[in-house]
Amino acid sequence: MLQVAFIREHREDVIKRLAKRNLDATQLIDDAISLDEERRQLQTQLDNTLAESNTISKEIGDLYKSGKAADANVLKEKTAKLKEDSKTLGDQLNEKSEELTQLLYKIPNVPHESVPKGNSEEDNEEIFSEGDIPKLHEGAMPHWELAKKYDIIDFELGNKIAGAGFPVYKGKGARLQRALIAYFLDKNTAAGYTEYQLPLLVNEASCYGTGQLPDKEGQMYHDSRDDLYLIPTAEVPGTNVFRDVLLAESDLPIGITGYTPCFRREAGSYGAHVRGLNRLHQFDKVEIIRVEHPDNSYKAFEGMIDHVKGILRELKLPYRILRLCGGDTGFPSAMTYDFELFSTAQDRWLEISSVSNFESYQANRLRLRFKNSNGKNELAHTLNGSSLALPRVLAGILENYQTEDGINIPEALIPYTGFDKI
Repeated sequence: MLQVAFIREHREDVIKRLAKRNLDATQLIDDAISLDEERRQLQTQLDNTLAESNTISKEIGDLYKSGKAADANVLKEKTAKLKEDSKTLGDQLNEKSEELTQLLYKIPNVPHESVPKGNSEEDNEEIFSEGDIPKLHEGAMPHWELAKKYDIIDFELGNKIAGAGFPVYKGKGARLQRALIAYFLDKNTAAGYTEYQLPLLVNEASCYGTGQLPDKEGQMYHDSRDDLYLIPTAEVPGTNVFRDVLLAESDLPIGITGYTPCFRREAGSYGAHVRGLNRLHQFDKVEIIRVEHPDNSYKAFEGMIDHVKGILRELKLPYRILRLCGGDTGFPSAMTYDFELFSTAQDRWLEISSVSNFESYQANRLRLRFKNSNGKNELAHTLNGSSLALPRVLAGILENYQTEDGINIPEALIPYTGFDKI
């Protein structure tokens, strides 16, 4: 969440930049400043009351030593009243602090200055594209038909077992899925990321820490009995590795990677754009996460983008990169680039990765700090990206690598699959 001091000192700029999200945040910002002023006044009153109580307590001790018990007893009555006032002020301070925190949870991150204003994905800016779109043979099929033809993904079986959005991978389809996971992890660890195996269920504090709550509460699967959430992405448990952590400046940068299944309730509407692997309730993804010094976070951001580019080049898949507009940028993100792969058989672009810089927004929620060179505690910056989300990458491989007599496997994956064709 945003720091109150930052909001107070940069009120006009915060309101202006939040307007890029099509949000008039004036009332939210002014309410936050007002609540913080009330909180600070209560803190001052409490501090003064406690200081007065401590001073009088010392006087009482001196009076008893001097044999002036009657005078000491009079002061004891006053300290009793001060203790009662302190408790009342403490309760009021806690209530006001909680009210302020809940309000700050409702304010999204301010977009980076370079983020364009816009309402939706239609206003995103294409900043890069690479790769040749293959020319397919006559009668080329979308991936859901290829999956049925070669018996590698069974959508109907998944529907029987769990429901729509839970495919069953079979035979070479399962092998290809496993190969992609291993390939992505190897690429990430070779780039310096440390591999983690992370929990698939997280507590409420973890969801608040990365910004999934309260923004996306209805989009996550929730077990009410144990109050745990199925993860929508490895970003949540991976970033929460660093919740309530004070790092040394020399610890930075930190990079971790992890493979997890991901679970999302918002599988979407009906139609060809959500058929097959295009949108699922359960899917596999390999994530990269970075904790960076604020001075280096945008350099690291560009490095993450180059890393994903390198993977897609090796897979020889046509892709483009979009800078998301304010209206399409995620709640906790200051800047996001989306990677989209071109599906030749569907004749459309499919999102396969988002790389985001959250600056200090998540770190403030997580209380993730480092001790800087001046010996002061400072909020770190957090970043994350898909490297990569499997369903649409798999869909792109099936469609773009199809031939009249089967589906070729990208050369980079053959050592992992053990076969070169389906």
